Amino acid sequence: MSDTFANHAAGLSSPAEQAFAITPDDAADLATATRALCVAGNGTVQVTTLGGSTATLYLAAGVPFPVRVSRVWASGTTATGIVGLA
Repeated sequence: MSDTFANHAAGLSSPAEQAFAITPDDAADLATATRALCVAGNGTVQVTTLGGSTATLYLAAGVPFPVRVSRVWASGTTATGIVGLA
C-alpha cells in the first residue's frame, strides 16, 4: 500500500489514523487519548477530557464528535457502540 502522506506530520485537524472500541469504565482511563468519539447508537456519553473536566455529552449515531478524552464513564453513558478515533 502506498501512503502519499507518510512523510507529513499529523495534526489535530488531520483525519484519524486509529479507531478502537471503547468499553465505558468508571475506574480506568483509556490506553490512548481520543481526538474524536463516534457511536453506533444515539445517547449520552460521560467523559473526562484531557484538560480534566467531566461532562455528559449527547452523541448522534454515526457522527464523529471532536473531543479529546482520557476516560469514558459507565455512569451516565447510554450510547452504544462507542469508538475512539485517534
